[in-house]
Amino acid sequence: MSSLAHQQKAAEHATRQPIRCAILTVSDTRTRADDAGGDLVERLVREAGHLVSERAIVKDEPGQIRAMLEQWLARSDIDAILSTGGTGVAKRDTTIEVVRSLLTAELEGFGELFRMLSWQQVGAAAMLSRAVGGLVSRDAAAGGDTFLFAMPGSPNAVETAMTNLIAPQLAHLVWERRE
Repeated sequence: MSSLAHQQKAAEHATRQPIRCAILTVSDTRTRADDAGGDLVERLVREAGHLVSERAIVKDEPGQIRAMLEQWLARSDIDAILSTGGTGVAKRDTTIEVVRSLLTAELEGFGELFRMLSWQQVGAAAMLSRAVGGLVSRDAAAGGDTFLFAMPGSPNAVETAMTNLIAPQLAHLVWERRE
């Protein structure tokens, strides 16, 4: 089956069984009233035809990030977790390290492609962009398989990651693990 046919079959499957997403914003300062990055992720998830099952904001504290992610990873009704924020190089930015520690299979291409696309927008500053994604594979009793993506918190970065990488492939990724 060609790649395009494979993706079309996944998209058809997703219309019958929508992808259920949780959205996590990592920030020491954001609230629901001013969480532009989280709002954009939610809008783009819905526009792609997927569902938003949960949404939360946690401080950029490794324990808080891990606790929320593990709570959602233990649920079988969440197919993907989309995290925004806490990915920079400041001392308080810990999201990438927490997410990487949970992944059982990293999709290296996500971070590589994200930085390539960022390069086209911001030049050399793209090397400061940390983004990671992959699969957390667990047995069904422990929540099953969940895709986990961490992207920067700026709306520009969210737009880049969601419209170019995550939204076009999310149904395909989840379908692969459901089959």
